[in-house]
Amino acid sequence: MPIQIYGKNSAIEVLKSSKTVLKAYVLEGSMPEYQALLKPRNMPIEVLPKGKFIKQFEGNHQGIVLEIPDYPLLSLEEYLITTKDIVQPLLVILDGIEDPHNLGAIIRCGEAAGVSGIVIPKNRAAGVTGTVVKVASGAMEHIRLVEVVNITQTIEKLKKSGYWIVGTSIDASTPYTQIAVDTKLAIVIGSEGKGLSRLVKESVDYNVVIPMVGKANSLNASVSAAIIMFDILRRRTIQ
Repeated sequence: MPIQIYGKNSAIEVLKSSKTVLKAYVLEGSMPEYQALLKPRNMPIEVLPKGKFIKQFEGNHQGIVLEIPDYPLLSLEEYLITTKDIVQPLLVILDGIEDPHNLGAIIRCGEAAGVSGIVIPKNRAAGVTGTVVKVASGAMEHIRLVEVVNITQTIEKLKKSGYWIVGTSIDASTPYTQIAVDTKLAIVIGSEGKGLSRLVKESVDYNVVIPMVGKANSLNASVSAAIIMFDILRRRTIQ
């Protein structure tokens, strides 16, 4: 099923890439801003007056909506093949993230932090939608997305491929700053409300916690993921 991409940044990244665009909808008066990118594309372009555009497309569309095919999702085997030459890949595994805004934010932060891929469960989790693509703000074009059926089985396969698997849990005793970063790594981020599922929590090599001193006992999943990803990036690149 085609995905509708809303917003200037997301649309520009798609148009600059080699991704197929099925159709473009442009707000009347906005065409000059996008013409240089739209003109080389062999696709239908529909220019709509403001009233019709707003009625047809809700949200912060910023004058352009693109209709594109679904984003390709890799299998775990395909991911391992495409990353075989990366010395210290960093994979992020999402265990039941259901909020598309969280998924989009994790994809955006992951791409900025140089992760090698993001694992998304096929069932009981947010999938790739227009909202996810918009929140990701162009990062979708530059990151590997991996779809799997079973997270615990995925963890076991990654271990056999040399990965160390690190879970995140508020009751862990090891701070995230003590993650061993000089190896193949996979970080598992739990769902917004429940955290890691029991089987996943027991399957990882060890769990880490983000220490907090405030009264809130948890962070948004995308915030937690960003803190850990960028700390790994910092420690891997520090001189």
